Amino acid sequence: MTESSDPRTTAPELAKLQGAPTWRTVDFISDLHLQPSEPQTVQAWRDYLVRTTADAVFILGDLFEVWVGDDALHESGSFEAECAAVLRAAAQKRPLFFMVGNRDFLVGEEFLRQSGMTGLADPTVLQWAGPPILLSHGDALCLDDVEYQQFRALSRSAAWRQQVLAQPLAARRALGKSARSESEMRKQSGAPYADADAAMTTTWMQAADAPWFIHGHTHQPADHALGNDQWRIVLSDWHIDEHTQRAEVLRATPEGWQRLAPDQA
Repeated sequence: MTESSDPRTTAPELAKLQGAPTWRTVDFISDLHLQPSEPQTVQAWRDYLVRTTADAVFILGDLFEVWVGDDALHESGSFEAECAAVLRAAAQKRPLFFMVGNRDFLVGEEFLRQSGMTGLADPTVLQWAGPPILLSHGDALCLDDVEYQQFRALSRSAAWRQQVLAQPLAARRALGKSARSESEMRKQSGAPYADADAAMTTTWMQAADAPWFIHGHTHQPADHALGNDQWRIVLSDWHIDEHTQRAEVLRATPEGWQRLAPDQA
């Protein structure tokens, strides 16, 4: 960690993960925002987990539109419990890794146990099949979204989490519903998502010594060439209904990466 307090020039603490030498294909997805009101997106995700030929799958945040606490898993017939069962079945075939996002940051150890996934710190450096790959949800880099960064700092504190999780589950579900409504209003307004800060991105990649940086959050999928054979690779969000067919899997191999539709992965 550098001495500067400027996030643009301060390297974060970097967790490290060693990929298995037997992996030949690794998939990355994020921002599925799973919720019962979008059954086609949920079904595409379920089908993908059954069909994929990847040796490992990394879910880089916002798997759920909202996560109100792991105790939702105990509610009979809950959406959360159904999703955990889908993940558990998939995890028996290949390792699944999960990093929280800005919507499901209240995910805890119980959900990870029940789903069979391995939790990842944000950011994490993946060492596999060549140079390091830097992984993040991406929200911490969007410094221009000042209001959100203030909320992020608050919501990551242990005291705030304890206060929220102490509320009854029904109350937390109501809060989640309110948050979803606010999010939908923002999307309808056409307000753009903030993008990753360029200087902060450089700082992170230099600290990780990583030529690839893979993240989600911004809903602006693109492959950004940064020079010196360095790339910032932004994942797609998923949204599938009768009007929209937006979903993408980023597949990495030792030779490079490609973007695939879920039913092709």
